[in-house]
Amino acid sequence: MLQDKFDKIISFLLGASWAIVIFGALITFKTFLFLGLSTSVFLTLLFIVTSLFMILALDTFAVNRQKLAEAKKQTKLLEDIYARQN
Repeated sequence: MLQDKFDKIISFLLGASWAIVIFGALITFKTFLFLGLSTSVFLTLLFIVTSLFMILALDTFAVNRQKLAEAKKQTKLLEDIYARQN
């Protein structure tokens, strides 16, 4: 399956986002560990949830792009069927 530049960029950003979530959670935990374990865990979970919303937004862009491509294909097919009938 051929991917255009937009799909490649979205795929790269999704992979980079997962890496940021993993390493960012570790860094956040270690950074705030001096405040206490419970505070550090809370802030780390807050970071993870925020980051997952960003990943969800990127995934939504990719899904909507696929929907648009499929809608264009269906429109082209319907136009061809309509042209044959007239």
